[in-house]
Amino acid sequence: MFDDLKRFETGSPQQFDWLRQLLDGFFSDGNVMDIRAVPRGSFPMINIARSDDTVRVYVFAAGLAPSDLTIDVQDNVLTLRGKREPVMGSNEDGSSRPVFRRERASGEFVRSIALPDGLDAERAEARHAHGVFEIVLPKREELKPRRIDVQAA
Repeated sequence: MFDDLKRFETGSPQQFDWLRQLLDGFFSDGNVMDIRAVPRGSFPMINIARSDDTVRVYVFAAGLAPSDLTIDVQDNVLTLRGKREPVMGSNEDGSSRPVFRRERASGEFVRSIALPDGLDAERAEARHAHGVFEIVLPKREELKPRRIDVQAA
């Protein structure tokens, strides 16, 4: 009677990794990693962009003030540390409401990201606007591309 239900059984996610890898090989552009490449529960989410002059790290951390995030660079590793306070609803009298559903994680976090070689951490800058932190890490001058003009002999 329940034999038909077996067709709805799904295996563990690890059983389908080979298929995911095969499909990613067909559809990947080779330069971008999608959301599946981020470990579950990673906060804050980041994007990293590279140009001839800089590496820019965009940290998406809505609700964090600049004072809530510590940014360190050592040995080509960027470390983000901070604490995200819980958001609690409150009644008109100031008492807290019970939470029916909580999807926003709170608490302390640490996230470390390996950076490419050749960055000048001494000249790094960070900005914050609208919940996005932008960390600009310039490349060392000797590693930047240089154009060499050809002189007539």
